[in-house]
Amino acid sequence: MILYEYPFGESIRTMLRLEHLFNRLGILMWREAPVDHHYALSTIFEIMDVASRADLKSDLLRDLDRYKLQFQSYRGNPAIQESALDDVLARIDRVYNNLNQLPGKAGQSLSSNDWLMSIRSRISIPGGTCEFDLPSYYAWQQEPAAKRQADLQQWVSTLTPLAEALNVMLGLLRDAGHPHMVAAPCGQYQQNLKDNRSYLLLRLRIDPALGLIPEISCNRLMVSIRLMRADADGKLKIASDLDAGFELTLCA
Repeated sequence: MILYEYPFGESIRTMLRLEHLFNRLGILMWREAPVDHHYALSTIFEIMDVASRADLKSDLLRDLDRYKLQFQSYRGNPAIQESALDDVLARIDRVYNNLNQLPGKAGQSLSSNDWLMSIRSRISIPGGTCEFDLPSYYAWQQEPAAKRQADLQQWVSTLTPLAEALNVMLGLLRDAGHPHMVAAPCGQYQQNLKDNRSYLLLRLRIDPALGLIPEISCNRLMVSIRLMRADADGKLKIASDLDAGFELTLCA
């Protein structure tokens, strides 16, 4: 099954983008080729750009606090295992405190590193990090892989509180949804949202054997999904000749 996720608002959109970048960074930094570490650095700069949104930190802290209050309300519920509840609350407290103690925006300490900022200023220029433009960066790329990995770990450590808070918050959000199968007659599905819940994330799983790509649109009032099929030129057209099904989850 292929999983697609779609955010209902800008805050979750930003968090999903950051999660995507952190996942990419986690792959690249443990490889050994200089080109992989070049793109790991580029990803760090992308994270800094996305995380520069003024209210991101406060949004994350607010959402973590909301989940903490929700889970605390489960105390004494005979259907809830107390040890599991304690583990979840401890995890929320840990990432909340670590993020709250982070001074300024994520990656702010890296902005004072002149060497890194010289690379950042040129990395978006096509070919702008050649050895004749940044000889010190070229020399760093010739260092042993272990040395480059150690440097990357040090720089990434300043972003770790944000990454851990994102991981916990998005994990709790995804777990809050209840998946169910729905049908899309003639490749289209719509659902009115009348239960007054503030949904934050839509998750859709579909069988790759169908060869269909979902085109998703949603807001606080409605979910609309069209199942598209790519033609020989890659242009998407609605699969109006097909009645298909997929798994849908709405997370609040």
